[in-house]
Amino acid sequence: MSRTRAEAGGGPADEPAGLSQAERAHRHRWLILGVLGLAQLMVVLDVTIVNIALPSAQADLGFSNGDRQWVVTAYSLAFGSLLLLGGRIADLFGRKVTFLAGLVGFAAASAVAGAAVNFEMLIIARALQGAFGALLAPSALSLLTTTFTDPGERAKAFSVYGAVSGAGGAIGLLLGGVLTEYLDWRWTLYVNLAFAVLAFAGAVALLARTARDRGVTLDVPGTALVTAGLFAVVYGFSNAEHQDWGAPATWGLLIVGAVLLTAFAWWQTRSPHPLLPMRIVADRNRGASFLGMLVAAAGMFGVFLFLTYYLQTGLDYTPIESGLAFLPMVGGLVIAAMLATNVAVPRLGPRPVVPLGMAVATAGLLWMTTLDLNSSYAGHILPMIVVAGFGLGLVVASAMSLGTLGVSVHDAGVASATVNAMQQVGGSIGIALLNTLSASAANDYLSGRDPRNPAVRAQAALESYHTAFWWSAVIFAVGAVVTVFLYRPGAPKELSGGAPTVHM
Repeated sequence: MSRTRAEAGGGPADEPAGLSQAERAHRHRWLILGVLGLAQLMVVLDVTIVNIALPSAQADLGFSNGDRQWVVTAYSLAFGSLLLLGGRIADLFGRKVTFLAGLVGFAAASAVAGAAVNFEMLIIARALQGAFGALLAPSALSLLTTTFTDPGERAKAFSVYGAVSGAGGAIGLLLGGVLTEYLDWRWTLYVNLAFAVLAFAGAVALLARTARDRGVTLDVPGTALVTAGLFAVVYGFSNAEHQDWGAPATWGLLIVGAVLLTAFAWWQTRSPHPLLPMRIVADRNRGASFLGMLVAAAGMFGVFLFLTYYLQTGLDYTPIESGLAFLPMVGGLVIAAMLATNVAVPRLGPRPVVPLGMAVATAGLLWMTTLDLNSSYAGHILPMIVVAGFGLGLVVASAMSLGTLGVSVHDAGVASATVNAMQQVGGSIGIALLNTLSASAANDYLSGRDPRNPAVRAQAALESYHTAFWWSAVIFAVGAVVTVFLYRPGAPKELSGGAPTVHM
């Protein structure tokens, strides 16, 4: 089915009678972008919004410091390990149905988590949030992919969507601080109900229903292998946060995860109905984009986490002040995302743009290693985070767009899931790795010094932040070198003004 150039759409009140579902969806595609962006924001900010509320939740429910990390880990484990399955379910059973089911389930799990009366109830609900998020995220991105096929409009849509995905972590920190300080920690979970209701109403009214592809069956062995493999990898890296890299529960799980994922890749070349067809990852631009998203997430969540610690414990910012401090970073990210997808990538291709974004992010993070306990916001922190945000915007928006570009309609869900999986797994790896390295740096500094001295403790914390920023910079620098070789030169024909075909 060939793509026709999009025309401007009006509101629901002025649409002609007799329009088909597909025609109505195309007419209101920009409203659909708002619905999908809202759902993606809900999923992404839930990675960080609960972080600020953890001390209050711990005091209320009475769980230990050792158990505290499970409030975050339960979500990321379920989300990261089930994403590919969620993407294929969207392809098999219809993206609209899967999107709506994900919204309802995510909202219900959020309500249960907010009403938790004990630690166990909270953890189970957080895991259910992650499971339904694994349905929601890939179906949202695949709907965006199939809704916007015109090159110019696709670039604009993905610049907005990429900016939402990249900025969601920072927005979560701000919103979490506001809700925790002025209402209660439970509202960091209840707020999802408002997002879900708005997105559900918009989706029911605007999205066209896609038919189930009855000619395709679910790859059960592949599903089992990749789900268990991703679970082992995410759990292994998460375990490193509260144990160490030498613990059997850490390296053992990582080895098991690597073996299972290798077996999954082997099986996908032989399965009659592969969960992740190799044609999706074999494309150079798409494979480079998956790697770019992995690297960006690993560095990005490290920036959010450790810069938040620095602001709150080093400079005594309140949760709200910390969230507000990140807003200029969001601004830089949004501007870069729009420039990348609307101007730079369509004209120059991804090869110079994504590595440049990695290099700019590297520069911003290296600059952050000069922060001290007397640094001012306007003179020191502000320019650093704007530079880092600009670099992130160039990478995230480009990777999201190119990671789903050119896939056939019946592969849109799983390609979208792969992009999201790279973001989630990259974030888990980055947080675990940087936490371990920063803790070691703090311990090394305290060795031979009096840890009871407040000045010594403050300087140890600063050493740990500097270490995290240094290693985040290394991650981005490696990403810049690798992606400059992986991406094909030149602009993709689907983005450079050619007339792409939507394959059925």
